[in-house]
Amino acid sequence: MSLAPRFLAIVFAMLCAALPAYAAQDAALERGTAITDPATLRELDGGKFRIDRMLLPERSADIPLANSALFTLPSIVPVRQAIDGEFDRYIARHQANLPKETIGVGEGFDFQLFDRTLLYSAETRFVLAGIVNRMDRTYAAEAGCGEIRLIYRLTRINKAAGDNAPPPRLPMTLNLVLKAKAEGSTITCSEIANRWLAAPLGGTLRAEDGPLDLISHENIDRIETNLQIAHAPKSSVRDFRTDYLLKVFRYDRDARIFAESPMENQIDRPRLLADDGLKREFRAWLLDPINLAAFDRGTVLIPEKFLANGAIAPTPVGFDPSDLEPEFGLLQGEGAVFSEADVVAALRRATEGGVKLQNIRSPAGFERRLNDVTCAGCHQTRGIGGFHFPGVDWMADKPSNTTVVPASPHFFGDQVRRRDILAALRDGKPPDYSRGFASRPQLRSSTELAGTNYYDGWGAHCYVQGKPAAGNDGSFRDWTCAEGLTCQAAGKTSRIGMCFVKSR
Repeated sequence: MSLAPRFLAIVFAMLCAALPAYAAQDAALERGTAITDPATLRELDGGKFRIDRMLLPERSADIPLANSALFTLPSIVPVRQAIDGEFDRYIARHQANLPKETIGVGEGFDFQLFDRTLLYSAETRFVLAGIVNRMDRTYAAEAGCGEIRLIYRLTRINKAAGDNAPPPRLPMTLNLVLKAKAEGSTITCSEIANRWLAAPLGGTLRAEDGPLDLISHENIDRIETNLQIAHAPKSSVRDFRTDYLLKVFRYDRDARIFAESPMENQIDRPRLLADDGLKREFRAWLLDPINLAAFDRGTVLIPEKFLANGAIAPTPVGFDPSDLEPEFGLLQGEGAVFSEADVVAALRRATEGGVKLQNIRSPAGFERRLNDVTCAGCHQTRGIGGFHFPGVDWMADKPSNTTVVPASPHFFGDQVRRRDILAALRDGKPPDYSRGFASRPQLRSSTELAGTNYYDGWGAHCYVQGKPAAGNDGSFRDWTCAEGLTCQAAGKTSRIGMCFVKSR
């Protein structure tokens, strides 16, 4: 195994073991922004937030709808068709690009495909794994006051007995994205934010004046899916690798179906690189000072003409530039969309025009933002096995560490920013929707993240400082480690690494 994947595997195992120690802190970090308590989620899944009741509010049956029936619903049939199409294309690409490596369902193959029959089985269903408040996305959905997300995990209904039985949870999440404010509602964004911030875990969440009382079928905007499509164990010819399929399906109220849609900011790299006209158009659009400022702040909304309808997010990708990253080659290499000179000139124009850049101060910062602004690039950053919110498995008798911790360091590191925005909305103040890089969250005015693995503590992402200091990249020079720790590079060329105890 090469240095970077081996380093990441060791760190991942250590982080999974260490994360439960932060359980009390995490409960504070997510207050008002997410519901992760397993007992609460079990109760909510038994009520109107069970996925079939959200999709079919008229359904009153007590027995949950199995996936064999769910995927025959007229509204969901296009979702199944699109996922099947992605599987067929994934297999065809593999056979064309890696003809000597076998692919199929089962341990006898080099690339082990997810068994699609489990997705459409009478023995599986989607179980509520978490509820996340994303009113910090009000900039993208102002009329709806941002979003509320119901996150469901694919789970076996009747798990087999015995120590060697397969785990009940399967590697797929389905995210039912809702508008925080339904169309026609007279409630204000301020009132919605206040309900979330005022409600502790417990009964008031479900009360008539609680935040969940505002959620119904009428709020549905889209479905987002994340499926571990294939896994390649370590072998003599490759390091271990896992590929995740990401898709988005927007709800068409007139047709009453979930239709395959472009993914927000998921730049279609192959199409861009193959079309010189589209390449020039995208370069001019993104380097415009107004769009560049939004790109820097993490609030950019790239036009759909430049976007893809699906993405494969391979993991792990390491810290060095790699063609596994979604935007690799857009800034460097033959036929790139941007040159370093383009980026330097655009940053200078923006600064001279009065734009105060918060994150991007160099071509390397521009390239990092190109990756983490995409769905796939963000999912490759500090996830737990390819997911940022796997949720606690409230159906398990003895959940493992990875399921006791409901979400990734990336998720928890963003909670301070989300709470700050909620408070501004509640108080009627202009929110600051900006965000840092996916690897390095914003502190805002809080000290909650200082010294933790989310920001500058053990395991946090950092930048190896060089001498003289003037030679350090302006986009990352403040990515330092807490006292007693040192930044250790995790790749062969990149100076991005992780904070560890100083060696003697």
